[in-house]
Amino acid sequence: MKVDFVVYPDHGRPFTADATYTDEGKPKPVVIFTHGFKGFKDWGHFNLLARYFAAQGFAFIKFNFAYNGTTLEDFSDVHDLEAFGKNNFCLELDDLQALIDLLHDPTGPLPQKEFDLSRLYLVGHSRGGASVILKAAEEPRVKALATWAAVSDLDQRWSNEQMNQWKKEGVQWVANARTGRQMPLYYQIVENYYDNIHRLEVPQVIGKVQQPLLILHGEQDETLPVQMAHDLKGRKPDAELHLLSEADHSFGGKHPYQHHQLPGPARRAADLTLDFFRRYA
Repeated sequence: MKVDFVVYPDHGRPFTADATYTDEGKPKPVVIFTHGFKGFKDWGHFNLLARYFAAQGFAFIKFNFAYNGTTLEDFSDVHDLEAFGKNNFCLELDDLQALIDLLHDPTGPLPQKEFDLSRLYLVGHSRGGASVILKAAEEPRVKALATWAAVSDLDQRWSNEQMNQWKKEGVQWVANARTGRQMPLYYQIVENYYDNIHRLEVPQVIGKVQQPLLILHGEQDETLPVQMAHDLKGRKPDAELHLLSEADHSFGGKHPYQHHQLPGPARRAADLTLDFFRRYA
């Protein structure tokens, strides 16, 4: 079954989430899936992914970051570009924290009897991979985590000229290749990063992660180089690294995705992740 619900973080902008699981009254391990930059919870094959994990005996929870450009009224795609431009890394960590706290709330919208929260796992795709690394370092209730095609650093190292222009104009525009729309990034995301660098500097924070970490990356990734996976592994040598020879950045997915089965690379990533989490049950 699938349950849609809303999370109300302290910053005041609520966001949508859903939980997919077999309704049998038996506690199941819980996976929280975190989308990436320009992503959203119902992108491409993500609903198939949720059902696949549920069929393997897990509860699978995915959500929209509050400022990812979706709204409570329409979370079918990214369309609130003003909200998108106001997103930042601390807001995303706060959203993830609010979701984790809600799962542990016995008065929350989900039936506690269905979830074994002593086995809580995080999966993050692309920029969401950085989010789950940073959150695991803060949240001891996380049992283990997996990154799928993750960024290895949130600092994009724009040139001084680019940064000065961005600061002067207050906004930088990025293209959404799928929709053709220009999406704003307000300079506040830079200020948020440097004001909270102790919390957000992935190459440093990953060394504080005590939980087991699985790193997955496609060798055909057209967006983020495979070297990023090696960089993460280098910062956390006890992490487990798998490179998927046939996988691109989205592990074979696209939006919309009109097939009824997971793409082969996504299924391979899911199977590796399930096996990894079962080892740390």
